[in-house]
Amino acid sequence: MRFDDPWYDALASGWGELDGTGGAPAHPVPPARTAPEREHSAADIYLEVQRSAAFRQVRSRYRRFVLPATLGFLAWYLAYVVAATTAPGLMARPVAGAVNVAMVAGLGQFLSTFLLTWAYARHARLRRDRAALELRWDTQELTRGFGR
Repeated sequence: MRFDDPWYDALASGWGELDGTGGAPAHPVPPARTAPEREHSAADIYLEVQRSAAFRQVRSRYRRFVLPATLGFLAWYLAYVVAATTAPGLMARPVAGAVNVAMVAGLGQFLSTFLLTWAYARHARLRRDRAALELRWDTQELTRGFGR
C-alpha cells in the first residue's frame, strides 16, 4: 500500500465510520492535488521543521547523551580487549576461587551494556520523547491538508 493512495488517507482518518446513510461507511475524500505537488509541499514542511528550534533541541539532547555514552562504552570495551591481550598476568589474577579478573571484566561488559541500555531508555523517556512526539504531531497537522 502506498502512502499517497487515497484509500490510505481514508483509513488513517477514520474510514469505516458511519456517514448517516443507513450504515454505509464514509467514502474517502480524493486528493485535491497531484502527487508531485503534495510531495513538494510536504518536503517544504519537513525542511521547515528540520530548521526549527524544537527539532534542533531534540537532536541536541540526543547527541549530548549518545556521543559521550558511545565514546565511554567503546573506551571500556577497548580497555578490556587491550588488557586481555597485553596483560595476561593481570587478567589471570584470581579474585575469588576460580573467578579471575578477566571473568569479572567480561561480565562487567554485559552489565555495562544493560546499564547503558537502561540509561538510554530513561534519558529518551524523560528528555526527548515528549518533545519529539509534539514535533511529530505538529508536523502531521501541517501535512494533513496535503492528503485531501
